[in-house]
Amino acid sequence: MLRNIVRVMAFGASVMALAGCVDHANGPMLFPVNTLDPPLNPPGIAHNICVADGNSMYDEARRQYQARAQMSRYAVDPANEEAQARAAARRQYVACISSQGYRAVYDQ
Repeated sequence: MLRNIVRVMAFGASVMALAGCVDHANGPMLFPVNTLDPPLNPPGIAHNICVADGNSMYDEARRQYQARAQMSRYAVDPANEEAQARAAARRQYVACISSQGYRAVYDQ
């Protein structure tokens, strides 16, 4: 029993140590919009929730582009499809992060 507890604690410590190695160089900095009304979730959790929303919007935008191209019988332009899907994902991320109570600032 004690051996299992030690293993779990060692695993947790290694996960925490490796979590610091994740590169967040291109990620946004999240600033709370209102200091009197705190944000709904901590920045890390809000970012993960909104990235998942952005990813699902990306997939949906690609599906809709494919459907529009099929209905109009035009050839699919991969560059235009990617640009529209990325723009839709970014709009969804910004809308989600603002609903969480943050403002995303990119270092670019």
